[in-house]
Amino acid sequence: MAITCDVAILGGGTGGYVAAIRAAQLGKDVVIIEQDKLGGTCLHRGCIPSKALLRSAEVFAEMKESENYGIEVDGVRLSFAKVQKRKEDIVEKLHQGVQYLMRKNKIRVIYGKGRVIGPSIFSPRSGAVAVEFKDGEMETIVPTHLMIATGSRPRQIKGLEPDGKFVMTSDHALQMEELPSSIIIVGGGVIGMEWASMLNDFGVEVTVVESSNQLLPAEDEEIGKEMYKLLSARGIKIMTGAELLIDTCEIKENQIMIGVRHRDKEHLLTADKLLVSVGREGNVENIGLENTDVRIDKGLIIVNEFMQTTEPHIYAIGDIIGGMQLAHAASHEGMTAVHHLAGEKHLSYRQEWIPRCIYTRPEAASVGLTEKQALKRGHEIKVGKFPFQANGKALVHGMKDGFVKVIADKATNDLLGVHMIGPHVTELIGEAALAQVLDATPWEIGSSVHAHPTLSEIIGEAMLAVDGRSTGI
Repeated sequence: MAITCDVAILGGGTGGYVAAIRAAQLGKDVVIIEQDKLGGTCLHRGCIPSKALLRSAEVFAEMKESENYGIEVDGVRLSFAKVQKRKEDIVEKLHQGVQYLMRKNKIRVIYGKGRVIGPSIFSPRSGAVAVEFKDGEMETIVPTHLMIATGSRPRQIKGLEPDGKFVMTSDHALQMEELPSSIIIVGGGVIGMEWASMLNDFGVEVTVVESSNQLLPAEDEEIGKEMYKLLSARGIKIMTGAELLIDTCEIKENQIMIGVRHRDKEHLLTADKLLVSVGREGNVENIGLENTDVRIDKGLIIVNEFMQTTEPHIYAIGDIIGGMQLAHAASHEGMTAVHHLAGEKHLSYRQEWIPRCIYTRPEAASVGLTEKQALKRGHEIKVGKFPFQANGKALVHGMKDGFVKVIADKATNDLLGVHMIGPHVTELIGEAALAQVLDATPWEIGSSVHAHPTLSEIIGEAMLAVDGRSTGI
C-alpha cells in the first residue's frame, strides 16, 4: 500500500529539512526521503565541517602570533587528529539536533534512494516517488506536492578525476587523517580560498591555480584584489589567469606533478596532493526527472519565483536550481516554496537579498550587486569605502586589514551592494542584508547609532562615506 502525504521532500539537506519543518508548522503531513544522513552536504561534507577546521586553523595561527598581544607561549603544537575529532563531534551533535527536530515536528523520514515516477496506479500524474531500501525492498510515496532538494556534488575536471589520494575534492580533503606538506589547489573561488587559507594556517605549502584574472571571480573586483594581496603576504603562491595543462599530470615518487601556463610561461608544479575546487553541479541525474515534464537546462532545474517547476505541483530548491548554491539560500527557497504551496503570503525569492560569506582569514562577505554588475545594469553609481585600520576594535583585535565598500545608485540613493573583507565580516553582513530587504538608503543606515568600540561602526562609516559624510577619517 502506498504512503500518501501532503508534501514529500526528496532530499534531507538543509533546504529539505527546513522546508519540512515549515510545512509541518503549517499543518501539512510531511515525508522526507533521504538516501544518506539528514543534514546533507552542508552538515556532513560542507559548511559545518569545513568551518570547524577553519576555526582550529585560526586559533593555531593566533597562538603562533600571541607575542603580538604580550603573551609568550612555548611549544605550540598541532594535533590534527584532535582537530578532526572536534569537527566530527560538532557534526554529530548537530546531526542529532536535526533528527530531534524531525521527531518534534512529527515529520516522517524514510531512508532510501528515491526516484520520481510517472503516472501509475498510485497517482494519475507524475510526482509519486518510488523508494528503494538497502535490502532491495520498495515503497511508494504519493504526495499532493513534491519538492526536489537533492543538492549537488563537487564538479570534476575531465582528465583530472579524483582518486582520493593524490587528486582530491573537498569531500576527500575533509577526511584527511594527516596533513600534506604541500598542496596544489585548482580553483580560486570560495571553496578553494577557504582551503588555501586553512591549510596555510596549518603549515602546509599552498599553491592556488585560478583560470580567471582575479581571485573570487563572483565577488567585487576590489575584494578579489585585497584577498590576493593578503593571502600572498602569508606565503600562499597564487597564479591567476593560469591555464592548467592537464595532459602533463603524472604521479611520480609519491607526488603529483602538473604543468601550468602562466604569463606566457610554462611551470611544472609538484606537491603531495592536488585539490580540485572548481564549483559544484546539481544532482539531477538518476532521480526520475525523465518521467516528468520538469524542464532542465544546462544541468539545472528551471523554476519560477515561487520555486515551482514546469509541473506546478512539483517544486525544486537548493543547488539543483543554481543561483547562489548556499545553505541559507536553499532554506529560504524551501520556505518560499512551502508558503506558496500552502497558499500563505510570503516575500518572493530575490538573489540580491542573499548574503555571501567566505571564511578565509581574513573573512569576506557581500550582499547585492558588485560594482561591475551595477554598471552593467545601467546604474550611475556612487561608492563609499572605509578601512578597518581606522576602526578601534579592529586594532584591539590585531586585525587591521581590509575594508567595507558600499555601492549606491546616484540618482535614487538606493543601496545596490555592500562588500566587506576583514575581521568577522561574516557576522557584520547581516545588517547590510536587512537593509536590502527594507530598501534602506546608505544615509539611513549610517545615521543609526553603532556602539563604540565595535567592528560594526565600520558599517555606519562606510555608509556615510557614500555621500562624503564619514567622520572616521
